[in-house]
Amino acid sequence: MIEIRAKLVRADSAIYATGERVECLIEFTHIGSPGGDNIRMENLAWASAQLHCYRKTSYNVATSDKVNELAELVGKTALDAVTQASGDIIIATNPKILFCDLKLSPGETKIYFFNEILPRNGPPTYRGHDIKYFYKITIATQRVKSKVQMLAVPIRVLPIPIIARLDEMHCTEETNDELAPTNPFLEKREISELEISWHHLKNVTARRAPKYYRISNKRGFVGRFCLFKSSYKIGEDIVGSLDFSNCNVRCVQFSVKLQSQEISLQSNANQTSGDLNDASSVNSLDLASVASGTAIDNLHKSKTSASARNAEAEEPVGKVSTFTTIHQVCYAMLKTSVIIPIPLHVTPSFRTDLVELRWRLHFEFVTSTMMDFGKPNPIEGELKAPAEIPVETMVWNLPVTAIYAANPLQIYSPSQTHSLLIK
Repeated sequence: MIEIRAKLVRADSAIYATGERVECLIEFTHIGSPGGDNIRMENLAWASAQLHCYRKTSYNVATSDKVNELAELVGKTALDAVTQASGDIIIATNPKILFCDLKLSPGETKIYFFNEILPRNGPPTYRGHDIKYFYKITIATQRVKSKVQMLAVPIRVLPIPIIARLDEMHCTEETNDELAPTNPFLEKREISELEISWHHLKNVTARRAPKYYRISNKRGFVGRFCLFKSSYKIGEDIVGSLDFSNCNVRCVQFSVKLQSQEISLQSNANQTSGDLNDASSVNSLDLASVASGTAIDNLHKSKTSASARNAEAEEPVGKVSTFTTIHQVCYAMLKTSVIIPIPLHVTPSFRTDLVELRWRLHFEFVTSTMMDFGKPNPIEGELKAPAEIPVETMVWNLPVTAIYAANPLQIYSPSQTHSLLIK
C-alpha cells in the first residue's frame, strides 16, 4: 500500500490572498500491507497537482463559455475533478506533473514540492445562502490498469482589490538601506503588484475620515452618531460614538448588529456593462480614488442626502446574516461609545457576476418622550424610576463602505495533514 500525505508549507495559516503563491509538500510512502507481501515494490504510473475553484449555487445559471471549455477539457482527460466536489469548476490552473513511473521500496518515501499562484481575478472563499465558492488543491495519481484516485486539500482565499491605475501608484521600501552608500553590484529588489496592493490597502483602511449622522424620528431629535472611518479590515473594531445631548427624544436603549447582505445580481443582468464588472472577476476598486477620499465622500453623500432616500428604499436587501451584536442601556447617558468587532472568519466585501456581498450596521433604538423619568430630580432623597415608560422602536441601517481582507499571516488557522491510502 502507498500512503499519500499532503501538507501546506505555511502550517500556521491555511489562508491565502488572491495573487499569492500556494506551496504544498506531497509525500508518497510505501507502508506495506498487513499480512501481505511487504517485500514487493509498489509502482505508480503518474501523479499531478493543480488548483481548482468550485462554485455551487441554487441560481439558474446559464453555463458560461469558460465553464463549458473547462468541462469539455476535463471530459477529454483522465482527471475528472468535477466528480470530487459538487459544483461547477470556474477556475482551473494548469496541472503540474509530479512524476511518471514512480517505484517505491518497502518503507521508502518520496517528497515532492508543489506551488501555484492564485489568480488575481478569482472570487474569495465564501459560504452564503444561495451560493458558495471554495478552493481545493487536487492531487491525482494512478496505478497501471487502475482508476485515478484523488486527494483534495482545501484552502481559504481572501480577495485583494485589483489596482486600477498601477502606474500612478508609487511604492518604495522604507528601509535604512537607502541612506547607505549605493552599491552598483547589488540588484534592487522589485516590488510585486501584490505588495503594492497590500501597501495601499493599509493606507485605505488606516485613513480616518469622521462622518456625522443626525438621528431623528417623527417625535424629534434623538442623537448624533459619529463613525470615525468608513473602511475596515477583518479583525478590526468598528468604533463610533453616540451623542444624546440637546435631544428632544430620550433614547432608552439601543442595539447595533454587524450584518452582511448577500445580494443576487441575476435580476440586474440586463444592465449596462458599466454597472457590472467582468463575469469572471472580482470587483476592481480604484484604490487611488479611495485613498484620496473622492469615492468615500461621494458614497457618503449619495447614501445620506435627501435626494437619495427614495433610491435607497428601492435598493435590494438580499439575504441578511448577523455576525456581531452589542446592546446598551443609555437612558441617563449624554454620550457613549460603540465598538463592534469584525470576526476573522467572515468574508470581505466582493462582487462577481452572480452575487455581491455588502456590509452594514443595523441600529435599533428604543426611544421615549418621557424626559428625566417624567419629573425633575429631587433636591433630597433618591430618584425613583416610574413603573412604566411609553417607548417606541426605530430602525436605521448604515452601510459600511467596505470591509477588506487582512494579512493571512495575522490569522491563526493551522493547516491539517490530508492523507489518502492507495491499496
